[in-house]
Amino acid sequence: MPFREGPLGDLKVPLTWTAAVALIVAVVIAVAFLLADRRETLQQQAYGVTRQTVDTVSKPVSGVIAAPGRWTGVGVDAVRNYFFAGSENARLKTELKEMRAYRDRYLALVDENERYKSLLGLKTDPPIPMVAARVVADSRGPFANTRLADAGKEKGVVVGNPVMNERGLVGRIVGVAPGASRVLLLTDIASRTPVMIDRTNSRAILTGDGGPNPKLEYLRGSEPIQAGDRVVTSGDGGVVPRGLPVGAAVKGLDGRWRVVLFADSASIDYIRILLFKDFAQLADQQALAAKVLPPVITENPEQSILGPARPAAPPPAAPATTAPAATGAAPAAARPTT
Repeated sequence: MPFREGPLGDLKVPLTWTAAVALIVAVVIAVAFLLADRRETLQQQAYGVTRQTVDTVSKPVSGVIAAPGRWTGVGVDAVRNYFFAGSENARLKTELKEMRAYRDRYLALVDENERYKSLLGLKTDPPIPMVAARVVADSRGPFANTRLADAGKEKGVVVGNPVMNERGLVGRIVGVAPGASRVLLLTDIASRTPVMIDRTNSRAILTGDGGPNPKLEYLRGSEPIQAGDRVVTSGDGGVVPRGLPVGAAVKGLDGRWRVVLFADSASIDYIRILLFKDFAQLADQQALAAKVLPPVITENPEQSILGPARPAAPPPAAPATTAPAATGAAPAAARPTT
């Protein structure tokens, strides 16, 4: 039988009573939560039974209720990223450009540091005093090829000093002023350098002709050179020390032997000037000046050509001879005495 047709069908429950009952139920449930959430012991921090049940039930419900909000946040982030992708891309491009500049600067400093190490490690045998310098200007033309370095008279540089970079011989000094000096490169038409082939010791003159590879002239000997032979300074004439690396021999298109310079494999901006004047500075003059000379013996062991001269012994007397007088008279010793 329907509820309205029963004896309680006409029963009207006041709205105030309904609200009061709902409030009482809510208060009872809240008090139950508070009592269930207390710590049961001081040693164990545990949930109450009621709290555990509520949490177990509310976990999936909370997840379902929070899902729309979470999805909405993800969508908002996606829209924001889409609209701000252009500005982010521009910012990243700017940072990449800056990082490339730092990378290029880093690589340049690494290369410069390696060149400094090579240049400072340059040594000659025997040791020759050196002066480090930097090329500040260059002068080029169809045949002329010189450089201007920032080291001059104040550092002891003189005309004729050889110049090297970290790879090999560059040229020599042709002009000196306070604070500056001019370097004549091996490729200049006025350059003449005595060299030799390291493998055969054959001599030649390295002559510049304005091109990148100077030519070898006045080669002597039977097959004195081959392609790839190492060319070094010979030291002939006392122009430069012997043994400085110059380059490698190649056969030119004109049929002449030329030299690919070692110094051209690196830029000529940092150099070392060898304070070389002549071979006398490479030897210890005091050690060469012997104070006591060994005796030189002549035929007579008692005499030395380096010792004081001794008086010569008188020659033996010749035997006396008698000669007849011109008047025919007998000698006095043969005359009879009276």
